[in-house]
Amino acid sequence: MTAVWVLGDQLSRERGPLADDPDRALFVEASEFARRRRYHPQKLALVFAAMRNLADDLRAAGVEVVYERADTFAEGLDAYFDAHPGDELLVQRPATHGAADRLRDLVEARGGSLRVVRNEQFICSPAEFDEWAADRDGDAYSHEAFYRWMRRETGYLMADGEPEGGEWNYDDQNRETPPADYESPPLPEFSYGEHVPAVREWVADEFDTWGDPEGFDWPVTREHAERALADFLDRRLADFGPYEDAMLDADWHLDHSLLSAALNVGLLGPREVVEAAILAYRERDDVPLNSVEGFVRQIVGWREFVRHVYRREMPDLAAANQLDQHRELPPLYWDPDATDMACLRAAVGRVYDRGYTHHIERLMVLSNFALLYGASPQALNEWFYGGFADAYHWVVTPNVVGMGSFGTDAFTTKPYAASANYVDRMSDFCAGCPYDPDSATGADACPFNSLYWDFLAAYEDALRANHRMGLVYSHLDDKRDAGDLTAIRERASDVRSRADAGEL
Repeated sequence: MTAVWVLGDQLSRERGPLADDPDRALFVEASEFARRRRYHPQKLALVFAAMRNLADDLRAAGVEVVYERADTFAEGLDAYFDAHPGDELLVQRPATHGAADRLRDLVEARGGSLRVVRNEQFICSPAEFDEWAADRDGDAYSHEAFYRWMRRETGYLMADGEPEGGEWNYDDQNRETPPADYESPPLPEFSYGEHVPAVREWVADEFDTWGDPEGFDWPVTREHAERALADFLDRRLADFGPYEDAMLDADWHLDHSLLSAALNVGLLGPREVVEAAILAYRERDDVPLNSVEGFVRQIVGWREFVRHVYRREMPDLAAANQLDQHRELPPLYWDPDATDMACLRAAVGRVYDRGYTHHIERLMVLSNFALLYGASPQALNEWFYGGFADAYHWVVTPNVVGMGSFGTDAFTTKPYAASANYVDRMSDFCAGCPYDPDSATGADACPFNSLYWDFLAAYEDALRANHRMGLVYSHLDDKRDAGDLTAIRERASDVRSRADAGEL
């Protein structure tokens, strides 16, 4: 007999093998997974509760469900094949590098067989991406080129073969800061059955976690996920574009969709999400093109792109460290009270509270500080992987090692390094911060400033020739010629020492 093996990030009855109404489905709830690192308790609660809820739904639909709770996948498969010897298991290809081979070895060692099929939680297949990549210019991957190709392939926001509105993206319209009286719409609330409380209690008793278990408010059923999507489309899509890069001290979500966790466990599919957003744009007068295009680009462009770059560049990608940075993360990444920097304090606090911050805080605050501080890409990657409710290896590793840490030039052409000027321009953090965003030296100078110029000086040999960095190096020359660079670098050294001591 063939049974569908339902992995914890493939929880969909709408696409993939479960959509074909199988006779039997296997779930293996392996607690070893939760012990591999200090995960956020909300991440564990989300995955395990969503698995249990889907199993209930399948039983109610007449599917025979085998739900094995075990320490390891191996023990769960032992129990399954003792009761069902010789079965074939059918699974969607896992996105994590090497996982399909590991699962096949486990199954075949127990006398079964494993059939791996296309992962329907992504739009672009491996073969399609590989065909596109074979025609790219040079060795690096271009997200912009891939995104345009995907728009043409899918027809999303296209008109007679050209991008709707005449432009491929509207980034120049999506960098606004909200007005002083801005209030983002409230988020939907979900009613949870027995599984969420039970799983939260189990997680608290059994696992070493980092983060607040009490603020849990994630979709764990298909109905929850559909409500979350509808709420975003109704209340926040219209303003998503203009404010997608903004950061506010008093508003952790602004107009972001908060759908990444539901997408990454399979409760929603990328096509349905994108097509619903485009339909809202077409049927309503209040949704501007820049908002829907920005949203489409995140899913059809970036999400698909990083999945395949990860697939093709692993395992080297995970170990990449082209700047040779090796510091451990400072204490502030685990304790937001270990810094007075308003932006970092808020961003780390949001991860602790909810297992979430939006993409700009991830890149331009959390990753930017680690890059300038000199943290190992692998240390930062581990922190992101454990701390975020939507984190999986396939999405975190390229974003953190590639984008955040500039550990590889496989798809990034320059480091995303920035001084306090960026944070000040895109947020209101600096207004309430004891550090001065306009100073690079002195006890009250924003640490981002001295670290930024010190970073440019430290990696001058590697980065000055980069054609995208000519202007910033001319500014570094100005500081050197003015005799300011020595004091700036001394301040950077002091910042690192204070961060190491948890006193920044």
